[in-house]
Amino acid sequence: MSDTGNGTEKGAGAPGSLTGVRLEKMKELEDRGLSPYGGRFSVTASAEGIIENFAALEGQRVALAGRVTAKRSHGKAGFADVLDQSGRIQVYARRDTGGEDLYWLFDHLDIGDIVGVAGTVFRTRKGEITVAAEKLEMLTKSLRPLPEKWHGLTDVELRYRHRHLDLIGNPQVRRTFKLRSELIRFLRNFLDERGFLEVETPMMHPIPGGAAARPFVTHHNALDMDLFLRIAPELYLKRLLVGGVDRVYEINRNFRNEGISTRHNPEFTMLELYQAYADYHDMMDLVEELIPAAARHLLGRVQAGPEGGELDLSPPWPRLTMVEAVKEATGVDFGLFSGDAAAREAASRLVTVETEDTWGRLLNRVFEEKVEETLISPTFIMDYPLDISPLAKKIKEQPHLTYRFELFIGGREIANAFSELTDPLDQRSRFQRQAARHAGGDDEAHRMDEEFLTALEYGMPPAGGMGIGIDRLVMVLTGAASIRDVILFPLLRHREDAPAE
Repeated sequence: MSDTGNGTEKGAGAPGSLTGVRLEKMKELEDRGLSPYGGRFSVTASAEGIIENFAALEGQRVALAGRVTAKRSHGKAGFADVLDQSGRIQVYARRDTGGEDLYWLFDHLDIGDIVGVAGTVFRTRKGEITVAAEKLEMLTKSLRPLPEKWHGLTDVELRYRHRHLDLIGNPQVRRTFKLRSELIRFLRNFLDERGFLEVETPMMHPIPGGAAARPFVTHHNALDMDLFLRIAPELYLKRLLVGGVDRVYEINRNFRNEGISTRHNPEFTMLELYQAYADYHDMMDLVEELIPAAARHLLGRVQAGPEGGELDLSPPWPRLTMVEAVKEATGVDFGLFSGDAAAREAASRLVTVETEDTWGRLLNRVFEEKVEETLISPTFIMDYPLDISPLAKKIKEQPHLTYRFELFIGGREIANAFSELTDPLDQRSRFQRQAARHAGGDDEAHRMDEEFLTALEYGMPPAGGMGIGIDRLVMVLTGAASIRDVILFPLLRHREDAPAE
């Protein structure tokens, strides 16, 4: 019987419908005393390792395991492509050398089956590095054919919803997630070498804090209390500064109950770090060193590959105040306005204005709508309005502004940093204003956090703090157009669909 795995076997795997060709093949395996679901197989080599070390391995016996992704039979001989975690390699089977049982099993393989192969490494007349099978084991029988034209799988919905198929079909996807893992390892090493301590802080908070965001709510039954999934670890990490941990970081999962877009997923990964006796200029210097170093380590160059061409990450990067950036892009100088009314009048020509909008909120809105997407090359935007920065230190000479910056690359915010506010009285006043906004219906406003204020009253050293979006940084380094391309299992709308064919 033949089954090339071309998607014609509808409904395989669904209850009551497993009566196709692959089930018949599974029964044939069992009739010959072969298990369709094997066990341990001793792997001694990978596809990539064999190809890269061919000179040393030619004529040597190796053992590898992986998924059959293509098969070509030629009478008494045949070739199959086997895919493991490292990549693809060709396997050769021949009836007169491998034996009747081996070739029977080879002939009954389907696309998608997982096999173990042991044999000798050689190069074919066409120059392809190959393993001549001397031993072949069925490790897992695949009851579903891979999707039609699975190689180069391009259906976006299918890719995100069935990431397992995406990983089988798209080598670039595997490379992206390998790079992501290597990036996190690099970040840890980079910070560890500079004396930072990695910690873990709670993911369930009694009060959501550390960012302006709407939280997810859960309930703890034993304590009969509502809790909030973490929107940021900031307030816990700052308590560690109070406790004398002068350099601290966390690679953390955050949850924000917000919209989904090419830049936003409700759960995402951040690197958040704090350094005592530093300020936001030190944070600029740190990230300006970190990102180019990461690119050089991971890509071999200080350029990334976003859509539209290579992006040079070489420092130094421009440093503009938000007022300067808005003036440069729109011609409107918010630095000239002394009151909210004047700002509303000027901003009304550029964005939608509401009567309660303040100078600072309008400046930020104009920046977000008219400037942010134009910042393709790495650019620091500094000195954010106090109105939208409840945890950052005021600029003494301009108390309506704060020592805060955001880093933009490829039109996206990549990092957010402050000279941290250490004055507990000022912090209480800001929390009170934020709490009033929350009571007025602003679900993203900060709540009053008495435990954090109590910690501040013991004294927190001057510090610089920074958060870096891991997902967005991977987007920059890989040139991904959507955040869903760099998160293995992004959140998708629930759909009562049949599994992919």
